[in-house]
Amino acid sequence: MVPGAWLAHADHREVPTGSAAKHRCRAPIASLDCMDDFSANSQQMLDQAGEVTVTRHMSTYMGNHTAMPSAVTPGLRYKNLGKSGLRVPNIGLGLWTMLSEESIEDVVMTALENGINLFDLSEAHCAGFALTAKGEAELGRILKKRNVRRTSIIITTKIYWSTKFHTNNRSDERGLSRKHVIESVKASLGRLQVEYIDVVLLHKVDPVCPMEELVRVMNYVINEGWVMYWGTARWSPSEIMDAYTNCRQFNCITPIVEQTEYHMFCREKPELYMPELYHKIGVGMMVWSAITTGKGLGREEITGLFAKSRFNRKYSTFSWCEEDLAVPEMRSSGSKEQVTGEEPRTYGDKLRDLANLANSLNCSMSQLAVAWCLKNESVNCLLLGATSVEQFKENIHALQIVPQLTPSVMVEIERLLANKPQRPPMVSTLAMRNQQNNNTVRVDMTGATTSGAGSPKPEEVACEGEASTPAKESGRAFCDIQ
Repeated sequence: MVPGAWLAHADHREVPTGSAAKHRCRAPIASLDCMDDFSANSQQMLDQAGEVTVTRHMSTYMGNHTAMPSAVTPGLRYKNLGKSGLRVPNIGLGLWTMLSEESIEDVVMTALENGINLFDLSEAHCAGFALTAKGEAELGRILKKRNVRRTSIIITTKIYWSTKFHTNNRSDERGLSRKHVIESVKASLGRLQVEYIDVVLLHKVDPVCPMEELVRVMNYVINEGWVMYWGTARWSPSEIMDAYTNCRQFNCITPIVEQTEYHMFCREKPELYMPELYHKIGVGMMVWSAITTGKGLGREEITGLFAKSRFNRKYSTFSWCEEDLAVPEMRSSGSKEQVTGEEPRTYGDKLRDLANLANSLNCSMSQLAVAWCLKNESVNCLLLGATSVEQFKENIHALQIVPQLTPSVMVEIERLLANKPQRPPMVSTLAMRNQQNNNTVRVDMTGATTSGAGSPKPEEVACEGEASTPAKESGRAFCDIQ
């Protein structure tokens, strides 16, 4: 080491240069400004690389992110997943829908040819061949048959439901215990015929599994090299924050992404709470919706899917056909949205106006819905599904509709929807206590003046106090978010 050679480190400590130099501090999470600058520079590089010729022979598919997007699919962009270093396309392929063994290979290769290299799977999606997790096996077979390089693709899968869940419904073969997580990860690796999985998502919270056990087992599978990152799917913001807190407490790797539902009629969690989680703990957002699963393209089918998605609950399953197996009276009982939502006529009028707007933009209703989701900068990746190559190409064409959604068009869409989510008003602790005291005094005075009727019942006082407490109402609204 050269005498006197010193280097100022990031934490303003002096560290000697040379081979013996050690970095004694952990790299901080990138700030939002840094990420924006990085995205802007990367975008400029991608535009300059548009002149590079990219071959479409998938036997030598390389997956070069700096040369593919502008030359392959106009509008396709790569973003960081959360505040991690993993770059993902803004559109991914979800293998959820009912695909035959012949059509799935064509759809997968079409995605790769168009620069879409993210594939979302699950160990127990109830959709055709995926009933016994054959979706993972089919993807592994296709990648091996076409000699696709493992480093050029991104595979995400979800664990919670056992692959035999639909046949025996045994509770000991599903969940997020250490036993089930390790067994599920190993089984997925075997079906995919790969050495590691890029992102493993925990498919809803296990109410009987301690959060400490959950974060420790995810840290274990990552340290073993079986998984690169982990995230959540259909968790509430408070549950994600609880997992993050436990990770920091036990020095475990934190989650980087939440997979949630997002469309024109499901907006509260993705637009109000997920951006806040990104700024605070770096959790990104991967979204899906009923209209992007490829179940139908007609206006009637779209209307049914939008309406059906409004009945989702926090602990309902992920796949649409799994929800079809749920208890019928559980869906027929209705929900908060069903009680306080719009009338069916008003809801149909909104869809009719949106269809007219889509016609004026020379696109279909599904393309407008996809482009509207992509317009949200908080969305890192939108998952698309399709039952045929033609349908998948039509959904990809929505990337070219995004520039047509000018501010005036977005204002018009907001006027037609009239459902922009709003945060509940902030109430200070002092104001809440004063209101509680005023309510108590008012109840006591009412009981004192009504000498013939006697004092009010404790149940009535409790009910009145709860009804006039803003904190409980806001907390209840927060818990209702899926």
